[in-house]
Amino acid sequence: MIDFKLPSLGADMDEGTLLEWLVQPGDEVKRGQVVAIVDTSKTAVDVEIWQAGKVHELIVRPGEKIPVGSVLATLLEPGESVPPTRQAPVVQTIKTEARRRVSPAARKEAETLGVDISLLAGTGPDAAVTLEDVRRAATVKPPVQAPVVASTASAAIDRNAEMRKAIGAAMSRSKREIPHYYLSETIPLRQAGAWLAEQNARRPVTTRLLMAVLQLKAVALATRKFPEMNGFWQDGGFKPAPAAHLGVAIALRQGGLLAPAIHNVAEKTLDQLMSDLTDLVKRVRAGTLRSSEMSDPTLTVTNLGEQGVDAVFGVIYPPQVALVGFGKVRERPWTEAGEVHAIPLVVASLAADHRVSDGHRGALFLAEIHELLQHPERL
Repeated sequence: MIDFKLPSLGADMDEGTLLEWLVQPGDEVKRGQVVAIVDTSKTAVDVEIWQAGKVHELIVRPGEKIPVGSVLATLLEPGESVPPTRQAPVVQTIKTEARRRVSPAARKEAETLGVDISLLAGTGPDAAVTLEDVRRAATVKPPVQAPVVASTASAAIDRNAEMRKAIGAAMSRSKREIPHYYLSETIPLRQAGAWLAEQNARRPVTTRLLMAVLQLKAVALATRKFPEMNGFWQDGGFKPAPAAHLGVAIALRQGGLLAPAIHNVAEKTLDQLMSDLTDLVKRVRAGTLRSSEMSDPTLTVTNLGEQGVDAVFGVIYPPQVALVGFGKVRERPWTEAGEVHAIPLVVASLAADHRVSDGHRGALFLAEIHELLQHPERL
C-alpha cells in the first residue's frame, strides 16, 4: 500500500485546500499524472503523482484544508490486491468538464462568483479558461449582479492578504534560520548583446531570444563547477541536487510572485529555454502550474531588470541555499585595455547560505557566470 501525501509547493506553503479529485477509487494511475487540484495561498496547482498503481482510497474530501505531508489517498502497488478487511469508500468530487481546459484558479473563482464556465471562451494557452476570463465575465453581468462583483473584489483582497502573509512567514523564516551573505559582480554584456542581436535578426519575432535565457543558462552551467550553490539544506546538512532546476521568479498581476522551476536548464539549448520560459510565464498568469514545478527548484534566479533597478539582493527560498539576481542592463562607462567605452553592463548578485559556502567560493561562482556570458556562442 502506498500513501500519496500532499507535497510542499514552496517555502511559503504550510497547508493547502483540496479543490478537486481527478481520479476515483479503482482508477489506474501512472507516474507524472495529474490526480488532484490543490489551492495554496498564492494559486491553485495541478498535483501530480509519482508512483504507478491503482487508487484504493481517497482520504481527503474536496473543500478540506490539510497540512503539507498529510495523506491524501492510498494506492495499491502493481499486482497488489485490495485488503479484505478494508473497502475503499467513494468520495464525491466536483464534476470535471470533459475535453475543456480550465485553470484550477479559474474553476474556483467561477464557483465563488457563480459564473458558468461552459459559456466562456478561454484566452489562455490552448484556449484554457483563465482567472482573468472568469473575472471579466463577472464584471459584465447585469446591474442586479453588482453585489456578487463587489464580493469578488473582497475575495481578491483576502487572497492577496493571505499571499502576503505566507510570503512574509517564509521570508522571515529564511532570514531567521539562514546565515545569508551577499556578493555582487558587474558583468559587461557587449559580446552577449551583439551575439543576441545577430541571432535575433535572422529569426521571426516569435522565436527571438531574450538576454534572460543566456543568464539562466550561464547560472546553470556555473553550478557544475560550484555544486554547493545548487541544492538543499535538509536534516541538518547540505544535499546537492543532481541537476539544475532553476526557479524563475515571476510577478503575479494581482501582486506577489511565484518561482516555479524550469527543469534541467544546463542540458537545454537556448531555444528550448526560451520556449520553456515563455510557456511558464503564460501558465503562471493563467493559473495552470503543476506541483513538480513548485516543489523542486534547486536554485532561484530573479531578474528585476524590467523594473529599472540596478541590482537586486534577494532572500533565499528555503530549503534552497542560494539565489542569483540580475538588475537592468544599462549602457555605462567601462574600461578595456586602458580605454573607456560605453557598453551594456548588468549587476549580478548572489545571496548564499554560509552553512554551505563562504564568500570566496561565492565570488568564484559569480566570476564563472561573468566568464560564461563573455562567450554566448558556447551557451
